[in-house]
Amino acid sequence: MNKTETKTLYEVTEIIMGQSPDSESYNDKGEGIPFYQGKSDFGEVYPTVRMYCTSPKKIAMADDILMSVRAPIGDVNIAQEECCIGRGLAAIRPKENINLKYLFYLLDYYKERLAEQGTGSTFKAIGKDVLKDFNVPIWPFEKQQWIADIIDEIQELIFNRKEAITVLDNLVKSRFIEMFGDPVTNPMGWERIRLADKCEIVTGNTPSRKVKEYYGNDIEWIKSDNITEATNLTTATEYLSDEGAKVGRIVEAGSILMTCIAGSLRSIGNVAIVDRAVAFNQQINAILPNEQSTYFMYEQFRLSKEYICSGVNMALKGILSKGQLSEIEFIFPPVELQKQFADFVSITDKSKLAIQQSIETLQTLKAKLMQDYFG
Repeated sequence: MNKTETKTLYEVTEIIMGQSPDSESYNDKGEGIPFYQGKSDFGEVYPTVRMYCTSPKKIAMADDILMSVRAPIGDVNIAQEECCIGRGLAAIRPKENINLKYLFYLLDYYKERLAEQGTGSTFKAIGKDVLKDFNVPIWPFEKQQWIADIIDEIQELIFNRKEAITVLDNLVKSRFIEMFGDPVTNPMGWERIRLADKCEIVTGNTPSRKVKEYYGNDIEWIKSDNITEATNLTTATEYLSDEGAKVGRIVEAGSILMTCIAGSLRSIGNVAIVDRAVAFNQQINAILPNEQSTYFMYEQFRLSKEYICSGVNMALKGILSKGQLSEIEFIFPPVELQKQFADFVSITDKSKLAIQQSIETLQTLKAKLMQDYFG
């Protein structure tokens, strides 16, 4: 019989809810077994070990699916070894005739539906009862294997292309170091100058939420979430109207946006190149390079993130003010040399764009297959 049956997770898996061990039992010295607390430990497929535990209360085994059950809800990874799981995770262990990778992709597909069942006023969470009663489509085992293999092949292609982009990014970094040296230690002895003496700096603004006419569909309103590890900004989820744009702050293509307020030091100093006109909020500083090369300044900021953040006081919510940023000194080699570097980056960007388009095509194909087999 080559069709699906609807079953609950309780029927096809064993579910083990995590429990936090005593704080004195975990460490970062490799003593005990790996300890995973939540989504923050997850990678693309497998978690990264950061902490260990000598007295675990709840244990997951190799090839258990680890699911985040506290905000965010639904993200999944696969355990590679026996490990301790905290209360932010559940271990979902496939029973006989359930293919591990099939279940992994199935749960990944349903993560948003699971998240909708979260409860709690501060942090949304789901309990064991929600997981036990959650209905999923189950194909015959041979079909499960076939579906998992097809999605695996597509995912492997996506991983390989992402790795190619990483290689190109590292190539750009190496070229920068070759031409200009480390911008922080400055081994080539370039003159260091205040950023405000070479570039214009503008802090974003949030138009009043009380004026509904300020929000519409005319210009993207960028927030710190749109500044990721990608060179360019991601697409905004909210837009301003023409009236709102007059109140907000707008920059044109060729500018650089830098996160200046965030919940963690890790996010402050993130940068992205603006490739179209956008508005942006007060958590962001815009740097207008003027005569300097945008690509040169962007790469310098990326390589100088720790240096940029060194004066940020996290006790004050972590704010890199316009005044602080203005006073930071950077290297400014001759503009002609900067342009030579920019020409090199432009060539690599064309390759990255082609690879990114390929990734998006593969992701669309993967989503379509998951819809066909899991929807």
